[in-house]
Amino acid sequence: MNKLVISYLSFLAFLAAASTGCQPSSGNKLPPDVPVSAQVKPVIVTEPVSYDTDDPAIWYNAANPAQSLIVGTDKNANGGLYVFNIDGKIAADKVVKGLKRPNNVDIAYGLVLNGKKTDIAVTTERMTHKLRVFSLPDMKPIDNGGLDMFTGENGSEYRDLMGIAMYTAKDGKIYAIVGRKNGPEQGGYLWQYLLTDNGNGAVKATLVRKFGAYSGKKEIESIAVDNELGYVYYSDEQVGVRQYYAEPTKGNQQLALFATKGFQEDHEGISIYKLTDTTGYILVSDQGANRFHIFTREGTPGNPHEHRELKVVPVTAQQSDGSEVVNKPLNNRFKHGLFVAMSDDKTFHFYRWEDIAGKDLKVK
Repeated sequence: MNKLVISYLSFLAFLAAASTGCQPSSGNKLPPDVPVSAQVKPVIVTEPVSYDTDDPAIWYNAANPAQSLIVGTDKNANGGLYVFNIDGKIAADKVVKGLKRPNNVDIAYGLVLNGKKTDIAVTTERMTHKLRVFSLPDMKPIDNGGLDMFTGENGSEYRDLMGIAMYTAKDGKIYAIVGRKNGPEQGGYLWQYLLTDNGNGAVKATLVRKFGAYSGKKEIESIAVDNELGYVYYSDEQVGVRQYYAEPTKGNQQLALFATKGFQEDHEGISIYKLTDTTGYILVSDQGANRFHIFTREGTPGNPHEHRELKVVPVTAQQSDGSEVVNKPLNNRFKHGLFVAMSDDKTFHFYRWEDIAGKDLKVK
């Protein structure tokens, strides 16, 4: 067969691959014992936001679980925080607009302000380099216009906020662990702040530590905290998930790097489904493949920080940056918990936990 014919056949093969959506293999193949489930479809797709969904957080209403809320970012220079009920409808009276590119959002319960415990939603406002803090469920600002982050940093994009995770310590102290678009490879990509009352009923932030390695390959966006076990996890995109202690007094050594194989491109959203105080699952978004890899929350007898991969779940949410999960029953539709994933069509997708778990994982 001459070279011209070979070249022509190769061209036809390329066209066939392109038409079916096939891409060259990245070499990151799943271990042979990791099952891949059938694509899971959401039971609810939310009403759309104005610009670009990015990250959700779930506020669980203990007094009336059916009145729980999902708070999600609309990432734009004139963006906002959208609030949805568990039917996916926008709660228009709670939506916060006019935020300068809010990226990620997280929730904490019981911050003491004016002597009263207040639940809070905290979002990163990238273009102002500030954290914005709102009370829940009314979504009123309680931050005097915002809390300055990464002050004194001068590197390119070193103050452009991205990830946020809230940590509530066993002594009741509440911390914000904050990430950014760019930062040093050693000694402090993440900064951790203690949140307290400023004396006038508003929130103030006090820097308590800088920690976290960074590969330098892309960026770090998704951060998640396990309050009960006291760990923080973050996605070093295109590398894996790094694990550290969330408690600042326990040091800054890296405890684990996992989820290093089988991802098509970026490692993104992290969420934790808890079966007990010490067991459950860690879900990590494989953004380019529209699927989630699920790992053990607990380690092995020989290594408490070894997180084994259990299964991979393809979903209909596209290019998912952010996700969140709650393990409590909300209503007759969400009897074993709710998993929320961002999709790039300006929506969030709501999945029943038992549909994600399938036959391979447990439900609470």
